[in-house]
Amino acid sequence: MSQIEIKAEDLAQRLGGALRHCAPDRVFTCVKPLEEADAGAVSFLANPKYAQKAQESRAGLILADPKAQLGEHPQLIMENPYWGFAQAVGIFHPETEPAWSEAPIHPSATLGHGCRIAPGVTIGARTTLGQNCTLHPGVHIGDDCRIGDDCEIYSGVVLYRRTRLGNRVRIHANSVLGSDGYGYVLVNGRHEKVPQAGYVELEDDVELGACVTIDRGVLGATLVQQGTKIDNLCQVAHNVQIGKHCLIISQVGISGSASLGDYVTMAGKAGVIGHLHIGSRSIVAGNTMVGKDLPEGSFVAGYMARPHRQWLECQAALNRLPAILKRLSRKDSL
Repeated sequence: MSQIEIKAEDLAQRLGGALRHCAPDRVFTCVKPLEEADAGAVSFLANPKYAQKAQESRAGLILADPKAQLGEHPQLIMENPYWGFAQAVGIFHPETEPAWSEAPIHPSATLGHGCRIAPGVTIGARTTLGQNCTLHPGVHIGDDCRIGDDCEIYSGVVLYRRTRLGNRVRIHANSVLGSDGYGYVLVNGRHEKVPQAGYVELEDDVELGACVTIDRGVLGATLVQQGTKIDNLCQVAHNVQIGKHCLIISQVGISGSASLGDYVTMAGKAGVIGHLHIGSRSIVAGNTMVGKDLPEGSFVAGYMARPHRQWLECQAALNRLPAILKRLSRKDSL
């Protein structure tokens, strides 16, 4: 797909904003987050707490509201810059039409030596498989996917477009990689969709259990790094970054743009609020909700998460509470 180029004045007209400190004929080619943007990229500032990042950004144009204080930085002023961002993603990264063919394996797909493809498998255009991969019945792999050597994908798995797998990846039945992230913006009383233009990437030796769902990034990758193992029924939201050799146990939910270091363990039904970081070699106990960044080597439990020993003391105190209340009641009756 060829790169899209749009002049600042044309973008302003399409988004309904006003340029500030920006030449009308300046050309842009993509949308990127503030910290990743360069001179050819459009970014946005919707939350004042990221104002410092916006001031330091190299973005060629920042969508901002009229109250933003960004000095001489090129801006496109809008009442709702997040909605502008959503529209800009759709403009610069339009959804491509699936390249279906009558054959279950598209003629432009490439299969490495020794691949075993079961009945009912479908493979999209320009997708490549490495050597010795095994695809079980009913697997669907979309367009422009890239799969390494010695991968095994079980029945009912769906890989949306542009999904990338390293070597020796194993994915169990009915897992879905690359579905849309849960992104909406409220505009005039309606929840409008934020296009999801990114992809999912699993590095070497990752294994996913059954019914795992990993959303593709809004922009860029949702990434699971080398050697991480994810149990059944887990949800990984858009743009999450999971480090190497992590253990993610059943029914864990990780919210958008959260990140985990290496060797993190999250026990069953634990959750992480979006945009937080869990340091390497941390342990999150079962049913724990992480509501703030955790330093390396943390061991937390409870709702909301607190140091594990403190949580045990709180639970012990809670168990003693009925007896304490009875003693207090007897004293009050004297």
